[in-house]
Formats: sequence, C-alpha cells, structure tokens
Amino acid sequence: MRTLIVCLSTLGLWAQTAPVVIQNATLYTVTKGTMRGSIVLKDGKIAEIGERVLTPPGATVINAEGLHVTPGIIDSHSHIAVEGFGVNETSVSVSSMVQIRDVLDPTDVAIYRALGGGVTIANVLHGSANAIGGNNQLIKLRWGRPAHELVMEGATPSIKFALGENPKRAGNPSGGQGGAPPRYPATRMGIEDVYRQAFGETRAYKRAWDDYRAGKSTVAPKRNLTLEPLVEVLEGKRLVHCHAYRADEMLMMMRVAEEFGFKITSFEHVQEGYKVAKEMAKHGVAGAGFSDWWSYKMEVIDGIPYNMALMTKKGVLSAINSDSGELMRRLNTEAAKTMRYGGLTEDQALALITINPAKHLKVDHLVGSLETGKSADVVIWNKPPLSVYAVAQKVFIDGNLYFDREKDIRERAEKAARKKALEEKLKREAQQAAPGRRITE
Repeated sequence: MRTLIVCLSTLGLWAQTAPVVIQNATLYTVTKGTMRGSIVLKDGKIAEIGERVLTPPGATVINAEGLHVTPGIIDSHSHIAVEGFGVNETSVSVSSMVQIRDVLDPTDVAIYRALGGGVTIANVLHGSANAIGGNNQLIKLRWGRPAHELVMEGATPSIKFALGENPKRAGNPSGGQGGAPPRYPATRMGIEDVYRQAFGETRAYKRAWDDYRAGKSTVAPKRNLTLEPLVEVLEGKRLVHCHAYRADEMLMMMRVAEEFGFKITSFEHVQEGYKVAKEMAKHGVAGAGFSDWWSYKMEVIDGIPYNMALMTKKGVLSAINSDSGELMRRLNTEAAKTMRYGGLTEDQALALITINPAKHLKVDHLVGSLETGKSADVVIWNKPPLSVYAVAQKVFIDGNLYFDREKDIRERAEKAARKKALEEKLKREAQQAAPGRRITE
C-alpha cells in the first residue's frame, strides 16, 4: 500500500476526487475560441468539452449557469514558495550548481493566495544576483501537499540568467552590495565576459565528455556540477530564462547565445522589448514581463505600457508575469490592460497568461488551454475573466479542488475563533512560566 501511495503522489494523483462536470458555463478555451457548454474533469485530465457532454457515473455536477471557465493562469516568473532568503546564491557570478527545488516551501501562504487569483502553475526562479543563476522549478500550486508534490510532472528543466544592474551588484563600484564582499563582475562589460568564459569552459567540458564516450579518450573527465546544467543548455535540454531590461543588453545576449549555438528561451521583465521585437522574433525568444511597470529604477526608464502589444504584433511570443506574490493574484486584470494599451483582442490578452507562458515553458502540450487530454487545471469565475470585477470561485488542479471561495468565506469565522483560542492559550502558558510578569499583546 505504501508503494502505491508514493506512486500516486509522484504522478500528482494524490487523493484524486470523483469526476467533475461543470455545466452550462461560458468556456474560454483560449485556442479554439469561446463557447457555451460543459466540461468534464476526470482522472486528472479534461475528458470532454462541448455544448453537450456525458456525465460519468458518480460525478460531482456543478451548475455554472452565468459563470465563466478558463484554464488555470500560469505565472512564468515567480519567487513564491522559497524557503527564507534562499532565492539567491550571491557568492559567485556563476551559480548553476544550485537548485530552487531544494528550497521549496509548501507552507508559503502566497501559494493559497495565488490560487485565489486563479493561478495554478508558477515558474519559481532563482534570483537575479548572478549572471548565470541557479536552476528553476516549475510547480503546480497544490496547497497542502508536501514540497516534492508541488513539482510539475513533465516540465522541461530551466535556468536563470541575468543582465544589468542586479548581477553587476549595483550600488557599490567595487562589486559588493548590502555589505557583501566585492565580486566580479562590476560592469556590463564584465557580465558579457562571464557568459563567454562560462560557455567557453562548458564547450571544452562537453567536448571532453563526448570524446570519452566515443572512445577517443580512456580517462573520464572530472565531473563539474557547475558546468553540467550549461551543457544541457548547449544541447537544448535546459531552457534559459534571462532577466533583462535594456534593448542593448538583450541584443548582446542573443549574439552570445548564437555564437555558442544555443537560444535564449525568454527575456524576463523585457521593458525595452518593443525596441528590439524584430530581432527577438528572429532569434525565437519569448518576452515575459509586466503590463505597465516602469521608472522604478533608471534601467527601466524607457518602459511603456504598450510593450506587450507591440511585441505581440511583431511576432514575439509574449506573456505577462508577476515577479510578485501580491501581483500574481491579479494577473487576469494585468492581462486585460493590453486591450487598453495596444488594442489586443480578448483572446490575445487571455493568451498572455495561459497558452503563451505554457508555450515558452514548453508545457503547452500539457496545460494552457481547455482541450481534451490536457491537465484538468481549471478556474471558475463569477464574471468574464478579464473584468476588474472577476473573482475566482473555484480552482481545480489535476481535477482536484484546491480553492473554493464559498468554503473559504464560510470557514473564516471558525478559523478566527481558533486563532484567538490559541493565542489565549499561549498567553496563559507564558504567564504560568513567568508568574508575576505581565504579559502584553
């Protein structure tokens, strides 16, 4: 039995509920237009979708008359669910040996709050303190499950790169920041050099292993855990998500990548993407950024709210992300801003937070739209999803209900009373431990 439980857990099928049928809703398929109909969630997948569907035996039926259903929102740039300050390994310029997966914190309440905003998947990235950062982790927001069950099955591995002020340790000319010791690089020139040095070493390391496996050498090279993820980058097995603001830096990064024979998967933040959208489209790099953030520091002074629409119209695979545990609860309205700033259609705007991030994370065959066979990551809204009045009512991941607004509201008074009782108990215990001492709030 224990083996069976472990296997089910690994497959993301823990506590699989009965089939669910959502009837009479407005369905935003994203890839095949909007329709009125029903959808069947069974065995973790979307089993059927259409104007009429068959109700499986024992199914839970939800009458969604007047409600709206979308695929789960995908936040392609997040730092939630990371233990403590573990998002950055700041001590070196190349930290590709470390993994965000090792510091996932399933108790981070930001997971639950994001579910309340209709988010079902987050790409949890290493920070941007390093030119070449650590390995990222794509997670499903399975609130209440242990850390290893957050990991999304079938996700392509990825790594974080960074350009600009952050990796050059802005604020201290010697390269230190916040009391940290000086560390190379301290300039944008140095950042480019870090990439050339690292990939020069990686190319030589890969060649040594290729020769050994081909029998050209009898001595196996010494393993280098820093370079092995970069070998995967050269082989196209690991995606590169690169923190970038300025157009000149993005051009530099694309040139370096093409010189060493790999592609940048996405530029993150990408405030000046509209300036180099044509070059981005040619390289095949996605643009994943904010709706309308700009001028919060000098290197983003040229950010504009038309950025996403302009990149989209130039053929760049564009997505809106949060980079914030607070903002990710409102990614639906962030996407809607592109209809005002740039004139994107409703389908194009919704794609920015569903199928487009799924494509640039290389999981669009699994998630990102309402299609038969895809994961049953589904959100029920009270209003059209791009409306400022839209509130997520129920959120399913793999067909399991992880957020129920009605239940949340119903249980608030009980939880508040339980919290108060626990606080009173702690005060009494503290008073008993230190008699005569006044215990204040």
